[in-house]
Amino acid sequence: MELQQFYYDNKIVKNFLYATMLWGIVGFLVGLLLAFMFIFPNLTDGISWLSFGRLRPLHTNAVIFAFVGNAMFAGIYYSTQRLLKARMFNDMLSQINFWGWQLIIVAAAVTLPLGYTTSKEYAELEWPIDIAITLIWVVFAVNFIGTLLKRRQRHLYVAIWFYLATIVTVAVLHIFNSLELPVSALKSYSVYAGVQDALVQWWYGHNAVAFFLTTPFLGLMYYFVPKAANRPVYSYRLSIVHFWSLIFIYIWAGPHHLLYSSLPDWAQNLGVAFSVMLIAPSWGGMINGLLTLRGAWDKVRTSPTLKFMVVAITGYGMATFEGPMLSLKNVNAIAHFSDWIIAHVHVGALAWNGFMAFGMIYWMVPKMFKTKLASTGLANFHFWIGTLGIILYALPMYVAGFTQALMWKDFNPDGSLVYGNFLETVNEIMPMYWMRAIGGTMYLIGACVMIYNVVITIKSGSKVEDELAEAAPLTRVAARRTVGETFHTWLERKPIQLTLLATVAILIGGIIQIVPTLLVKSNIPTITSVTPYTPLELEGRDLYIREGCVGCHSQMVRPFRSEVERYGEYAKAGEFVYDHPFLWGSKRTGPDLLRVGGKYSDNWHLNHMYDPQSTSSGSIMPAYQWLVRNKHDRSKTQTKMEAMVSLGVPYTAEEIANAPAHMTAQATQIEKNLYADPDFAKSYEADKKYASENGQDFIEMKDREIVAMIAYLQRLGTDIKIKETDELLSENK
Repeated sequence: MELQQFYYDNKIVKNFLYATMLWGIVGFLVGLLLAFMFIFPNLTDGISWLSFGRLRPLHTNAVIFAFVGNAMFAGIYYSTQRLLKARMFNDMLSQINFWGWQLIIVAAAVTLPLGYTTSKEYAELEWPIDIAITLIWVVFAVNFIGTLLKRRQRHLYVAIWFYLATIVTVAVLHIFNSLELPVSALKSYSVYAGVQDALVQWWYGHNAVAFFLTTPFLGLMYYFVPKAANRPVYSYRLSIVHFWSLIFIYIWAGPHHLLYSSLPDWAQNLGVAFSVMLIAPSWGGMINGLLTLRGAWDKVRTSPTLKFMVVAITGYGMATFEGPMLSLKNVNAIAHFSDWIIAHVHVGALAWNGFMAFGMIYWMVPKMFKTKLASTGLANFHFWIGTLGIILYALPMYVAGFTQALMWKDFNPDGSLVYGNFLETVNEIMPMYWMRAIGGTMYLIGACVMIYNVVITIKSGSKVEDELAEAAPLTRVAARRTVGETFHTWLERKPIQLTLLATVAILIGGIIQIVPTLLVKSNIPTITSVTPYTPLELEGRDLYIREGCVGCHSQMVRPFRSEVERYGEYAKAGEFVYDHPFLWGSKRTGPDLLRVGGKYSDNWHLNHMYDPQSTSSGSIMPAYQWLVRNKHDRSKTQTKMEAMVSLGVPYTAEEIANAPAHMTAQATQIEKNLYADPDFAKSYEADKKYASENGQDFIEMKDREIVAMIAYLQRLGTDIKIKETDELLSENK
């Protein structure tokens, strides 16, 4: 049969590789800055766009979608062309995919530090950017599927299965979790509320890890590990079991992020059951990857690429053992909200995703530039300093997590908490934060060394953007199974059927978990005393979201003796019915705030936001002084309330019409409460005098952002308190 000549598109792969390295350094730098902010909380004082709450989502988005995302695209574009023996379907679509993705990353890098965020973990970007993500993902899907249809290789290799599952599932997850009602150009509210929003978010959040950070990288593992080792995949049958069981089971596991929360027990238990089952396919994949190297261990000792990939697969195995373990309720009761979770996440991110990306870069760059790696010694140095960096990052965070859990739950013989002050636990783990920062620094140094090595490698090579290849054209075969052909072998030459079956596999779990929670009202019992936020409280809640407070504070008191003793009555599902979005949080760097309303004076809250150490000695919370200085924009309050009405919040037309007057009245009362403190009144008058003497416009305290924030904080948890008071009054009567 006559062979056809064609060209692989290496230019698009190079573009994604360059972007991977650039955004990797950016993501690591922001993460390192955040690590040092735990040690030096006033490091960026007075600079709102460099505050911890705003930079934290920038770090996660930069690492996940910029660094890992570009590495994923680079690996998929490289391997797909070679596995299908075809150039990508359309060069223009490839370029739109690349430049569109980079523009999305730039948009995130601008909007998140400016405080434009939905607050939903790994989905913080606002609605216009969400739409852009959808469009670019469609471009990627069309380009990939078009390449499938013009392929010269009949059977679809296992890596292609994982890529298909990634494309379909990420689209489903992103669209359903990002359903939001726009209020303005960069402000929206989730269409889901409270418990429902939490379930949808962690169905997305967990499976963003599964289908953006895991399945595409498993596909890359199945391609690059055999290529780098020059060995066939250990077991074809195991790869089939790995693929189908993984994509079916993974989608059910999201509720394990919400154990002991207000989520209905049946949904929590489903999440636990499937999370435990998940260890089997995950370790099946790890075993398949590592045993592919059987007989090639001498090559592992000499190849930096294989060293990185071995540690990456090992990291994947560790993270996917720990994940099911953490989803056991008795373990989760200890680990959740602690730094243990930070360690767990970073083992996956730094080892599995980071080292797999580094291994791919070291393998692809010499191949595409027709040269040898400039320095094997530097690559080995990168491997060892990166590995040591991971260890120095993760181990202290495990110790910190265990310490937090033990101290949070420790009781005296008389039944009181041994460590009643939350800051005692913070001070105890400060040495662990130092070690984490050192480990992160080492990891960043390794990445910088890699970039230097890659640059000199590229300079020594030749530019080959269109790589010549040849393959026989694809001949027609009967649509039905041929004699002796297994069902899966038949399926491997039927991309449409394979995609449809994968879609069904991932939809089953989502439908069974989410639909009843959204549609069956008895799953979310209401509480009559819970009422919508006042206009000023609603605005304060938006400021809380803007400043990223949910990154350090939870609003979910679990039904444990230690938490009820420390924070107050445990959370009820009905408390959150008007919360668009939910703000339960996933980490307690600071204490839970669900019951903080009425616990402190208005003046305490103002001082705490202006100078946290003045009210809480030893606090590592940064100052939010701009809240005290800035005039509060309340021009869109009525529009926000109208949007809430569209989402089912029972504001009346009269309440919306009177919102400005109501806000003024509530703000004025808070201002009076502040003036009641002589020290505040004195400093306030001095501030007023300074503005007058310097010709500046003076902003009345009632018109400042801090007043709205105080209104929101003082509201938290008071609905339940009101109900308890009413019950006591009726009993006394």
